Amino acid sequence: MAADNASSVTEFILTGLTDEPELQMPLFFLFLGFYVVTVVGNLGLIILIGLNSHLHIPMYFFLLNLSFIDFSYSTTLTPKMLMGFVSKRNIISYAGCMTQLFFFCFFVFSESYILSAMAYDRYVAICKPLLYMVTMSPQVCLLLLLAVYGMGVFGAVAHTGNILFLTFCADNLVNHYMCDIIPLLELSCNSSYINLLVVFIVVTIGIGVPIAAIFISYGFIISSIFHISSTEGRSKAFSTCSSHIIAVSLFFGSGAFMYLKPPSILPLDQGKMSSLIYTILVPMFNPLIYSLRNKDVKFALRKTLGRITFS
Repeated sequence: MAADNASSVTEFILTGLTDEPELQMPLFFLFLGFYVVTVVGNLGLIILIGLNSHLHIPMYFFLLNLSFIDFSYSTTLTPKMLMGFVSKRNIISYAGCMTQLFFFCFFVFSESYILSAMAYDRYVAICKPLLYMVTMSPQVCLLLLLAVYGMGVFGAVAHTGNILFLTFCADNLVNHYMCDIIPLLELSCNSSYINLLVVFIVVTIGIGVPIAAIFISYGFIISSIFHISSTEGRSKAFSTCSSHIIAVSLFFGSGAFMYLKPPSILPLDQGKMSSLIYTILVPMFNPLIYSLRNKDVKFALRKTLGRITFS
């Protein structure tokens, strides 16, 4: 019955970021610039890691996958957002909306868990350096990656399934620039406490579990760093974690701000702003954070550019 009723709404209208006509073109070029930097940065990092054999270690294996997730994640949302700035009516079909929601959830969950896998990698590197290559063997890295994408599938199926069972009667105006969970719940004419509870439980698994894993990893890392006698050794240990800490703070901070508060406390327009951080800015900043703060990546970039120049 829900599916029949849901089909009475065949398309949604996305309100976008603003309804001010004079802001549409400046915002279009601003976010187009962000998207170009995101694509170039993430694809560049993937190519760089692929071409340089000294980067074929677990840390960069996970970084390559983080870049793939960020690139895919941004491509799921930004092109449609850009179209909204230049089209008179920003329409998305019901099927298109559910597809966007599915891939959005898949990549958000995958990013959460790849960041926790990277925290575990740093824990092993700093706390058990002599066992690093054994503990982080190719088989272990592959299993961790399967778990990352497995949790991505879980999050996408749980959230999209929850929305698919809702009924959309007449109103089809989504107060967002993308098909997100909270705006769709608010639009439905039969969403209930159970639907909100499912969202809260699934988001807690998607954000809470990785955050707990990251905190535990960094608890051991900080304890281990304080036992390093030399200042230089402590500084080096901290520097290997700093990029990851910045990436984690940006992603989880904005995500928790959006989803782990009741909608009454956080109005949707404010929610759009926090959504911008983790959907647009985080995928753009991650490759910059890891490139500018990483000697190995800078060395690989110089080496690769040197090869290109020489040839």
